[in-house]
Amino acid sequence: MMMRRQFIGALALSALTPLALAQQTTAASAPTVRVVYHVADGIEQAQRALGNMRNHLLAEPGHKLVLVALSGGIDFLLEGARDTYGNPFDARIAWLAQQGVEFKVCNNTLRNMKLDPSKLVLEAKLVTSGVAEIARLQAREQYVYIRP
Repeated sequence: MMMRRQFIGALALSALTPLALAQQTTAASAPTVRVVYHVADGIEQAQRALGNMRNHLLAEPGHKLVLVALSGGIDFLLEGARDTYGNPFDARIAWLAQQGVEFKVCNNTLRNMKLDPSKLVLEAKLVTSGVAEIARLQAREQYVYIRP
């Protein structure tokens, strides 16, 4: 009788093992959600974007977020920039960068506005074209697009 229980237990375990392995493989191979935030409309939109990104990462810490700024959307990434309440952006940008968020700035915008790239916060990285970068992230790297 004891031998029969051991056999049934081993049989049940062997039946569950492939299912458990399949579930582990599926979870491990699930793609990371990637999101590109497009900011082009100034300080108020940047405030919304940073708040959205903070909330996004608190809800889903494993998601990969990139913010692409162009046109008037680059203003908050300039050194000393402040929000509509007079608070500096630098602490929020630094926290998001520590969570893995990338900040990309359109070099075409800087050139057209005659702004020196050295005026950008340290976390900001230049890309040749903001719109081309957004298109590349969506088409080649399957990023989801959000414009807050």
